[in-house]
Amino acid sequence: MTTLTKTEGEKAPTGPDSFLSVRDLRVRFSTEDGIVKAVDGLSFDVERGKTLGIVGESGSGKSVTNLTVLGLHNPKSTTVEGEILLEGRDLVTAPEKELEKLRGNKVAMIFQDPLTALSPYYTVGRQIAEPYMKHTGASKKEARARAIEMLTKVGIPQPESRVDDYPHQFSGGMRQRAMIAMALVCDPDLLIADEPTTALDVTVQAQILDLLKDLQQEFGTGIIFITHDLGVISDMADDLLVMYSGRAVERGSVREVLRQPKHPYTWGLLSSMPRLGADVSQALNPIPGSPPSLLNPPSGCPFHPRCAFTGEVPGDRCSTERPSLGEGRAAACHLTAEQKQSIFIDTIQPRLR
Repeated sequence: MTTLTKTEGEKAPTGPDSFLSVRDLRVRFSTEDGIVKAVDGLSFDVERGKTLGIVGESGSGKSVTNLTVLGLHNPKSTTVEGEILLEGRDLVTAPEKELEKLRGNKVAMIFQDPLTALSPYYTVGRQIAEPYMKHTGASKKEARARAIEMLTKVGIPQPESRVDDYPHQFSGGMRQRAMIAMALVCDPDLLIADEPTTALDVTVQAQILDLLKDLQQEFGTGIIFITHDLGVISDMADDLLVMYSGRAVERGSVREVLRQPKHPYTWGLLSSMPRLGADVSQALNPIPGSPPSLLNPPSGCPFHPRCAFTGEVPGDRCSTERPSLGEGRAAACHLTAEQKQSIFIDTIQPRLR
């Protein structure tokens, strides 16, 4: 059985429109090599009709966080602590039968690779209709009509015939549209999109993002959008959470975080992006080093082994003391507000022009 533990972590009140509230979430996996701290004290809220973007390198805990919200983890090797409150109901302690009623109904997920997420043995229409029948009790005829309706909404041409096609008969962009149709067939309150535009060309990517925004406006769905692409997140998100080593290191509105970043890791992500109009001969500024091992994460600030600004902090606080993330607009860093502003203006901002 999965180990479920209530902890005395962050208990900040949720906003008036927040219907998903995650508090001090910790997810650990037992492996032959030791305990993997995949998520280590994460807190965030999602509001109805709004999009929360979560960004970070591979292995930062983005996908694990959202799979845990859905209860999709190995029950034999996973320990989950903290709170995941959906409309006040704690999903951490909810029985599996209750989670099954929520998945695909109130909470749905668009997976990163639709080719592996869709079964090759069943038609696309059947796979869209199945959760609709399960959660609404609709007949096969009603569910088929609903599947055709959803394929129409997501822009699949000739939906009356394509509903009987198999996933391999769809292009990559069309498979992703079919995944979105399946996720939205029951009008969920929360949609988790796990890098839904990965491996799609830029034209199809733009179409998918526009589709998600249109459907969000129509259904009032809250979205958690997971990506490593800051260009995509700037177009999609209302609020932004930057994750590193299983922790949130910066939080704020997407405009605040991308225009006035306050954490050295966020500076690194922005500085390493290619920019339109930049000199093609100008070298990018990658973040030095590699992400830390989640089996044995560094003490203190998890980013300190890769940070160029630890010398600005007196003593050895960066390597011994874990910085906290405050409420609202915040960054978990020992640099003072004055130091952050000075470094950003003098060093980081020139790189971003």
